[in-house]
Amino acid sequence: MTLLEDKSELGTRLTIAQALERLMKDGLAFRFEAFDGSTAGPEDSPITLRLVSERGLAYLMTAPGDLGFARAYVSGDLEVDGVHPGDPYEVMKLLMSQLRFKVPSAPEMLQIVRSLGFGNLKPPTPPAEEHLPKWRRAFEGLRHNKKRDAEAIHHHYDVSNRFYELVLGPSMTYTCACYPELDSTLEQAQYEKYDLICRKLDLKPGQRLLDIGCGWGGMVRHAAKHYGVKVIGVTLSREQAAWAQAEIERQGLQDLAEVRFGDYRDVVETGFDAVSSIGLTEHIGVKNYPAYFQFIESRLKVGGRMLNHCITRPDNKTTQTGAFIDRYVFPDGELTGVGRITVAAQDAGLEVRHVENLREHYAMTLRDWCRNLVENWDDALEEVTVGRAKVWGLYMAGSRLAFERNEIELHHVLGVKVDPQTGEAAWPLRPTWLS
Repeated sequence: MTLLEDKSELGTRLTIAQALERLMKDGLAFRFEAFDGSTAGPEDSPITLRLVSERGLAYLMTAPGDLGFARAYVSGDLEVDGVHPGDPYEVMKLLMSQLRFKVPSAPEMLQIVRSLGFGNLKPPTPPAEEHLPKWRRAFEGLRHNKKRDAEAIHHHYDVSNRFYELVLGPSMTYTCACYPELDSTLEQAQYEKYDLICRKLDLKPGQRLLDIGCGWGGMVRHAAKHYGVKVIGVTLSREQAAWAQAEIERQGLQDLAEVRFGDYRDVVETGFDAVSSIGLTEHIGVKNYPAYFQFIESRLKVGGRMLNHCITRPDNKTTQTGAFIDRYVFPDGELTGVGRITVAAQDAGLEVRHVENLREHYAMTLRDWCRNLVENWDDALEEVTVGRAKVWGLYMAGSRLAFERNEIELHHVLGVKVDPQTGEAAWPLRPTWLS
């Protein structure tokens, strides 16, 4: 091709499908159809992505990557055939495995933008399900102050208790399960998770447990019911606290168990035999780890145990969650590696005794939550918008892939508050929780 011919081709207006193909290194692994009538990709693909409106095109152009895709998909401007919206695992797997973008030259990029329309570089109003951007959240104060943390928790958890019942199942447990066998049910795995934590904490009747970030009170009820422990649970979600306290009373556990609506930092009681934290650390911010573990240490009696259960990175770098997760799922979420967690716990005076990675178990948990969402889809749509339900399917399927690929992990860190004078830890010679 001569230089003149090359310039002529760059002046040609492209269809939407042609523009997309120009951005692909290896072509499209799925069928693509656009509202301008253009198509691309294999006709026999089991999955078709259909861009149905110019607004969807503007979402994709103004926020390239996962945020733009999510906006177009959640709003209904990008349709996906071949998968259920409650479990788009297969399309996520295909996109994450085979989508390779290339960086076009400046003239090529100009041609693509000109073809798609400069007017589409003006961002449309985001879907109603999207949370405020970080710069808007700044008006609520610094990251992870009490007001801003409460708002972030409200965005994700105060949706509909009935919706969570449909997705999570009877246990109402929104954290990684522990599957004793490959064919164990979700309920069996959640029971085993709570029981494993109780065994690791060596709980006994009459002892006192503080469960911070307790959610709907699954750990609170399990420890009280099966171990005879007196438990205080704390959650920043008003909806969770109301549901949990009602369930405690329904099961007749009110003499042993209590769930409070509030910030864990406001708990004044001390001298607990154990502190459990299941899925809270992801929300507090890495810079707050020292104060967080100091709080835990200050609430334990000598010989008391601490179990921290949280999502981690496979390295010890600190990253904020991606744009989609930050705006639609966990505002202000932040992850780091288990090394940073153990260091913070040790620096706070806790002796770390055991660390365990349950990564594969979280992938299986997410698989089962997606299955629940698919099976209860119609009932779920009576509780939340179709956009919100799509968000859940998208994030759970994507998270499942991330755990499978070791992009994120799930760690238990078990520690003890030793006697400062003698070093006594009241610890057995070998682990007792495996039997």
